[in-house]
Amino acid sequence: MLPSKILIQEQEPDVQQLLSPREIERMRQAGLVNWQAHQLAASLVRPGVTTAEIDAAVEAFFQQQGVIPLFKGVPGKVPFPAVTCLSVNDEIVHGIPGDRVLREGDILSIDTGCKKDGWCADSAVTHAGGQVTPEVARLLDVTEGTLMLAIEQMGKCSMWSEVAAQMEAYVKDAGFSVVECFVGHGIGREMHQEPQVPNYVSADLRRRADFRLEPGLVIAVEPMVNMGTKEVRPLPDHWTVATRDGKPSAHFEHTIAVTKDGPVALTAGPNGELTRADAERSSEAPSTIRPT
Repeated sequence: MLPSKILIQEQEPDVQQLLSPREIERMRQAGLVNWQAHQLAASLVRPGVTTAEIDAAVEAFFQQQGVIPLFKGVPGKVPFPAVTCLSVNDEIVHGIPGDRVLREGDILSIDTGCKKDGWCADSAVTHAGGQVTPEVARLLDVTEGTLMLAIEQMGKCSMWSEVAAQMEAYVKDAGFSVVECFVGHGIGREMHQEPQVPNYVSADLRRRADFRLEPGLVIAVEPMVNMGTKEVRPLPDHWTVATRDGKPSAHFEHTIAVTKDGPVALTAGPNGELTRADAERSSEAPSTIRPT
């Protein structure tokens, strides 16, 4: 999630691109590399590790795989300096890796993307770095549950607004808030394409920015959920965005294709692992990952 995912703009949307089954399968190969990168990063999330160490491991893995990291060098007031966005506790998105040491009870949102053979994949997971409070654990479960709900409903609904409405209601029923100034996006040969994919329903979405869920559509769905207010504040590094009230935030994302057989998470694991628990049970543990 980098700047072109920011807030829906009042402009006429471009025609969304629909991909062929063969093109979606090629995106799946990028998605598997991204999944492996996340497993590697997850294995490093513990008290005493710096965010720079995690980013360096993912960068080395991408180099080993011969893929292009999508985040490093993205233009801004200063180019984004890393291959991952690593956001801690109240940081929502765009956290810059550095010498910050993870502590017991921290949560870390890991967002990264890569391009393989001309096709992109983008995904995010929030991890607990040790024991967290029950309310923080519930925040992670609800945010991940919001993404799982979206994937399920993409196979049942005809328009994105129907899915977004259910995502928003699920978060609010849990007593949390949906971040509204960042949205998901279409993805394919470029990381950010039309359509914009909000996790809530606005008048603009219903009036002109809604889109049909039809075979060939590929989008990155990424709910960001705050424990407190939905309001955000930028930090002085020109990238990191945090919650205005200082309360924790969580972020989960998958690149998802709509097919004739239903939605498919292209950034899932090799056996279809979608959730943190699925990944922990996977036979493809981080220590066994080999070049593909």
